[in-house]
Order: sequence, then C-alpha cells, then structure tokens
Amino acid sequence: MRSLIGSHDILMVTLDTLRYDVAAELAATGRTPALARVLPGGRWERRHSPASFTYAAHHAFFAGFLPTPDSPGGHERLYAAAFPGSETAGPDTWVFDAPDLPTALAKEGYHTLCLGGVGFFNRRTALGDVLPGLFTEAHWEPSFGVTAPDCLGAQLDRLSRSIAAVPAGQPLFTFLNVAAMHQPNRHYLPGCPSDGRDSHAAALEYVDGRMARLFELVSGRGRPVLTILCSDHGTAYGEDGHTGHRFGHEIVWTVPYAQFVLAPGAS
Repeated sequence: MRSLIGSHDILMVTLDTLRYDVAAELAATGRTPALARVLPGGRWERRHSPASFTYAAHHAFFAGFLPTPDSPGGHERLYAAAFPGSETAGPDTWVFDAPDLPTALAKEGYHTLCLGGVGFFNRRTALGDVLPGLFTEAHWEPSFGVTAPDCLGAQLDRLSRSIAAVPAGQPLFTFLNVAAMHQPNRHYLPGCPSDGRDSHAAALEYVDGRMARLFELVSGRGRPVLTILCSDHGTAYGEDGHTGHRFGHEIVWTVPYAQFVLAPGAS
C-alpha cells in the first residue's frame, strides 16, 4: 500500500455482520456473481476479526488492524498507525503518524468520505458520531439503516452526488458500511417470519445486486482504486445456543476478506 498512496483512490467496504460461511457458500454456488467477479480467484479469504461487534472492530480497522489471516505466523499489515514495538509493519506497510486511517489520508490530500449504515454511524448521539467524525464528509440517514430494504441503493445515490463534488485531481477515500445483513434481515426473504441464516444469505444476494453500481461509481474518476472488502464480525443464529454477536464464538470471529485493485472504469 505504501507505493499506492496518492496515485490510487481507496475504497473500504464493511459488510456489517456478514458471516464467512454464508459468504463463501454463496460465492461457490454462483449466488453472488458481482462479488465473485472481483474476488481474487472468485473466493473470499477466511480471516479473524479483531473484535466481535461493530464499534470495536472499526476502531481496530482504522488503526491498521484489519482482519487477520487464519493461518499461523506473522502477517504483514496493509497499513498501520505508528507505535513502538509493532511487529507486523513490514516493508510494504504504509505506516502513518496519525491515530487513524481517515486522518492520515486527509493529511496526504485525500477527501475522506463516510457513508454509514448501522447505528454506530448514525450521528444521532455522541457515541454515534465518533466513527463518522473521523472523516471530512460523513452521511447517514434512516434510508441507510438496518430497517431499510434498499439501504445500499440509498447509500449509492448519496455516493453518486458526493463523488461528483470531489475535484477530479484530488484522491478519494470512500468508506461504506453496509447494514443489510444485520438484523432485521427477514424482509429480504418473502414470507420469512424471523431472521436466520437463510434471510442473512438473501440479504447478501441483495447487496451483490448493487455492487456493480458501486464499482462503477468509484472507478469512474479515472484512477485505479485500492479496494478492501470485509466483514467486521459474524453473527449467530442459534449455534451452541447463541444468538447475535458481541461474544467469543467461531461464527462471530471468522469473517470474509478480500483486497484488490479496481482498474479505472471497472464495473
């Protein structure tokens, strides 16, 4: 990443609450074709989240602690906030002297844009303003949230307007938190009485149907786009008696991850 700062736009998408097993299954069975076209090898990488719920996970992500590969050994990080004793910042890591990624990128001349989804981005309370407050420009409205069936479509409408206002010569960091997989998600499966693994999967299919537009928007500025797609944590639907997240369980800690570069004009 060190060599890409300034020349590449950056897109980070957190598919909030997306389970690795569901993401991998849908990619393998052709149910998420838009995502499969951009995932390296058409597959998600299996990783472990640094936290079990949205607020904690995103603080870690913005400090440089993205989901960790699940294989043993040290893993060089993509970027990192500088601090003494770090053992995972290597020769290709972009190390910055700032407390978080949006602040660091703004210092490098990037316009930083946040499109929130779940409640920790809603700007309605002091707590809900912490994460979006890191960005130069941040948006949230009820149509982006967990109860809105076309939440991602509404976010992309806003993204289209925001991108149009960014000068062509200025690099752009777009952060997008997608709320569709978070409960309640039963509205994505007609007749479904309650949330479950099947409605979670249906929510991901809905998201996949909007991804081509996202990639077209962010790559339409004439720059290559370093792209990070991942979940912040999974969620349980009855496994070992658990429901939800914010506890230590394999379903919660294990998340899908991908990173790649979109060429200008990709869709």
